[in-house]
Amino acid sequence: MGAREEAERAAREFGEAWAALEGALRGTVVGHAEAVEQVLTAFFAGGHVLLEGVPGLGKTLLVRTLAGSVGLSCSRIQCTPDLMPADVTGTNVVAEEGGRRTFVFRKGPVFTNVLLADEVNRATPKTQSALLEAMEEKAVTAAGESHRIDPPFHVLATQNPLEMEGTFPLPEAQLDRFLFKVLMAAPSGEELLRIVDRTTGAPAPAPARVLEGARVVELQRLVREVVLEGPARALVARLVGASSPDGEGAPPSVKRFVRYGASPRGAQALALGAKVRALAAGRVHAAAADVIAVARPALRHRLLLNFEGEAEGASVEGILGEILEAAG
Repeated sequence: MGAREEAERAAREFGEAWAALEGALRGTVVGHAEAVEQVLTAFFAGGHVLLEGVPGLGKTLLVRTLAGSVGLSCSRIQCTPDLMPADVTGTNVVAEEGGRRTFVFRKGPVFTNVLLADEVNRATPKTQSALLEAMEEKAVTAAGESHRIDPPFHVLATQNPLEMEGTFPLPEAQLDRFLFKVLMAAPSGEELLRIVDRTTGAPAPAPARVLEGARVVELQRLVREVVLEGPARALVARLVGASSPDGEGAPPSVKRFVRYGASPRGAQALALGAKVRALAAGRVHAAAADVIAVARPALRHRLLLNFEGEAEGASVEGILGEILEAAG
């Protein structure tokens, strides 16, 4: 079998895995088709996801179903103002061994495959920052010793809208470590009735396991082998450049309302997301249309409005629309 045939076969297998996992999620989560697709894209890209929406929309259900469908371990942190960093990462405790007392590192809930940080913006900034090293380095340092987190490792954090009482905005450095920010919208009338039927009737069975953890790691590596075509590469650069007020091709709204635009991590998110979409469609080359499809979840949390933008009530989604138009 030649290299081309091997690549096409790998793309078909990826598409089958995508379809199976997407079917498992949609069989449990009512509605949210776009959110499910975006979460899966970030998952196969090996990234972390920030899910934003008011309580009760199924954000936690989506994360638990994803972990169960791929047979991965899942830990949950309920973020509250009194949650301490050690409650997340773990801490050294005194243990007696052979009549001698020694310090032993007791791992926290971050040592898992899928970490659900529920209502992450209700934790204090100090605790939010405890996730930074784990998200970027996939390791935790305690008492000068580094403890590795076994792959795959994904943080899927849920966030309430910032206007709600008792929330703390996430630090920009932490926001940038999320590959995608996914918005969860309220269900339609029909979807609401389906939710009521499912949750007030007989208990639903656990989601079927459709993938194994080792296979997930293989598919995530395969994503890195997809080629980003010339026009797609150029579009990534234009989008990131247009998101900064001093960047080339920035539209008027960006120059007026945006303080900081997307970092190089934004370009990485665009490229990886496009590669996943190409594979899911059975292609081994990512096109410009794939980049456009992931632009909003990849960039919306990387645009920081300035004072004028906040005062004028500028919409990040509206600004992103102008960026897409200017760069496209």
